[in-house]
Amino acid sequence: MGVSEEKGWPVMWGEKQNVRWRVALPDRGNSTPVVWGDRVFVTQAIEKENRRTLMCFAKSDGRLLWQSGVTYQEHEPTNGENPYCSSSPATDGTHVVAYFGSAGLFCYDFNGNELWHRETGKVDSWQGSGSSPIIREGLCYLNAGPGTKAVMLAVDVKSGELVWSVKPPKVIGAAVPGAKPPVGGSGKFDDAMMKADPTGAGGFLGSWSTPVIVQDGEREEVVVVQPGQVSGYEPKTGEELWVCRGLTDQAFASPVVSEGILVVTGHRVVGGGTRVTGVKLGGEGDVSATNRLWQTDLPKECVGSGVVKDGKVFLVTQFGSVVCLGVKSGKKLAEKRLSGEGSRSGSWSSIVLADGKMLIANHAGETFVVRPSEEMEVLAVNSIGDETTCASVALSEGCVFLRTYKALWCFAK
Repeated sequence: MGVSEEKGWPVMWGEKQNVRWRVALPDRGNSTPVVWGDRVFVTQAIEKENRRTLMCFAKSDGRLLWQSGVTYQEHEPTNGENPYCSSSPATDGTHVVAYFGSAGLFCYDFNGNELWHRETGKVDSWQGSGSSPIIREGLCYLNAGPGTKAVMLAVDVKSGELVWSVKPPKVIGAAVPGAKPPVGGSGKFDDAMMKADPTGAGGFLGSWSTPVIVQDGEREEVVVVQPGQVSGYEPKTGEELWVCRGLTDQAFASPVVSEGILVVTGHRVVGGGTRVTGVKLGGEGDVSATNRLWQTDLPKECVGSGVVKDGKVFLVTQFGSVVCLGVKSGKKLAEKRLSGEGSRSGSWSSIVLADGKMLIANHAGETFVVRPSEEMEVLAVNSIGDETTCASVALSEGCVFLRTYKALWCFAK
């Protein structure tokens, strides 16, 4: 959940500093690269060709090894700031799985050969899709959707056979096909709702949250944030172990966990901003009255996932500030604006914690290296020339990988 054991990566880099390689990408994209061994995988839509693809690069020099995918020509609503293929891929070292929204879930081998694909239902959300698959012990989990066909499912990663599926709760009042987004706004990332596609029958609410695997004592759980609730499922059967209700109906980020407490974020549709909820792990059935420890409302929107360190949870807002809360209390301890030289200081990226430092990318392609304390000391501001970025950084063997709308970068000492 945003935590890496990697060390030895460069704290500072730039357009001409500590660049190992840079390769141009064929189109925009919001997904984060995934690294395994000597390969880097990136999902990539090519809008003019109606293509949804998975690209594989050599980690050593950025050579494109292969690009595989599917042509999908049917209309799929999405936000103008959320290109297709915004879900990051997942791999177990043998299989690479990519979620292409309405086109379905696809699995490839390390040579780019398609092994299987599974229909997951059309995405008819105003905002498009964004949740990424995860792989654990032979199963691939996906929070598919959102929209009228939204489903949480598990498939066998070798065969693609469905193992279990559950439907999320319906969102009351979410489906308003033909309605128009609010009038006004600057048209920038901070006003992304202005670029939503209201033709989708699934409305603008729902969950884009990627599931996480949580260890609760001796029990392992698949935890996913859904509209109005967060649930824990038995990984092999899909049995709902517990549910905590009273959350928001729009969720983007994955939850984080520390000291037996799950920290969940969601967008407050009425009034705006983010509602952060602390939920104690454990229990059976509906734990809303017993395990919901606290709720804190923040005036700013948090899109990316946070991290926890030393009893504190750190969240980045889409306006470019980092908020620090106490995990046990939910009390706001500090907030700091991350100021760089780029024209767009907001962030949709998730925080990555590695070697005692947080890495936070903003829309202008600047990556801040910040110490995870209440002071939030900024150790470095790394700029690559104002390239639009919505992805998070990835780390591997001393390398930092960053995906922008123009290119895939690799930085190393």
